Amino acid sequence: MSTWINVNKHVIAKNAKQRTNEPPIRVSKGKHGKPVYAHEIEITGPVRVIYDADKPVLPCGARLAMVTEAEVKVVR
Repeated sequence: MSTWINVNKHVIAKNAKQRTNEPPIRVSKGKHGKPVYAHEIEITGPVRVIYDADKPVLPCGARLAMVTEAEVKVVR
């Protein structure tokens, strides 16, 4: 199953506004998998980057995401 990775821009904005440090990187197994959030990840193989200006590529509304079949390690 593919792993989908994107950055949650709302978390980045909240961190900047409220001076918090919530993890903004969203990693999920499949498009509809339960997300895990991280500050840093390591991808051990090939990755595709997908962008669609007309419609979201993920159910969360992300228009840009990375997709990989490789192992994705959440570093922190």
